[in-house]
Amino acid sequence: MTDSAGLLAGRVVAWQRQHGRHALPWQGTLDPYRVWLSEIMLQQTQVSTVLGYYERFLERFPSVDALAAAPEDEVLALWAGLGYYSRARNLHRCARSVVAEHAGRFPSSAAVLATLPGIGRSTAAAIAAFCFDERVAILDGNVKRVLGRAIGFGEDLAEARHERALWAQAEALLPPSEDMVAYTQGLMDLGATLCTQRAPRCAACPLAEDCVARSEGRPEAYPVKTRKLKRSAREVALLWLAQGDRVWLVRRPARGVWAGLWSLPEFDTREEAREQAATWPGQTTEWPGVTHVLTHLDLYLKPVRHELNAGSPSEEELAARWPEGRWVARADLGAFGLPAPIARLLAASDQLFAAQELVDEREPLQRVR
Repeated sequence: MTDSAGLLAGRVVAWQRQHGRHALPWQGTLDPYRVWLSEIMLQQTQVSTVLGYYERFLERFPSVDALAAAPEDEVLALWAGLGYYSRARNLHRCARSVVAEHAGRFPSSAAVLATLPGIGRSTAAAIAAFCFDERVAILDGNVKRVLGRAIGFGEDLAEARHERALWAQAEALLPPSEDMVAYTQGLMDLGATLCTQRAPRCAACPLAEDCVARSEGRPEAYPVKTRKLKRSAREVALLWLAQGDRVWLVRRPARGVWAGLWSLPEFDTREEAREQAATWPGQTTEWPGVTHVLTHLDLYLKPVRHELNAGSPSEEELAARWPEGRWVARADLGAFGLPAPIARLLAASDQLFAAQELVDEREPLQRVR
């Protein structure tokens, strides 16, 4: 480790011990299960959002064995609203892999951890550093920003060779093993609290004195990544079939948006949804639309609610139309993994609709995150 690398690491370690975060529920533990769970939940999700989910998960699944033994639907139901649902499915797959292939014990090296489902190189390194004192670099989004700015790494991280080069830089900056926990946590804390994507608080940063990005007066120019995710928009009509206190749910395909979750039957247009509803006696009502914003897609949801008459159609008739469907009592909806906007829609009452507390389609569509 060079003198300059040692200076950077030393400043991060000293800052973390004095000013970093120390009261998060997954800190101060050597249990790789708890650290792994927090790392997966924190991917592209703020700490404030994760806290409640983390506590509920540990209450229901206190160990990797408990998580591995649970049905996937129960895991998805607890994850509902946290987003990026592939994380939940991989979480479940990983737990089963740890139990089946590693006798319920997480491997102690980052290299082996990275072979497990849903655990990438940086997450594996975090678990190994925090729980097993391995001297290994992390490079999540926060750390890319901190190190990229500090050393002025101006290459385009959209190219794999440049990302590999930054990994090499991260490894060269590692402190001695005894400082790994404070250093690793310090980089994460700096990225989350001071070296933010917009309006970084450079004056309070321990790396400000030698930060290349700050000296150039353009910290927000780093890190460089030119490849932009192309956004698109899609309109979806939802057929909300209700009968008494029951609602008809269908499981979504294993791939795509909300993969594997339970939702309402979909149609390309409201006209098609109404035509399907018209085949069964009942009362049809169009509900105001909402927009659900995903990372790459704006979904314009157009619900059509059809209150079915008692006794028609039969469950067999509905299952013939939607083989992956079933009646679910409203009281049992919490046991199903529902996309957040669908859960909110189903929780809305007729009184809420009558009071027009949902956004009317003639107004700008409500943005639901």
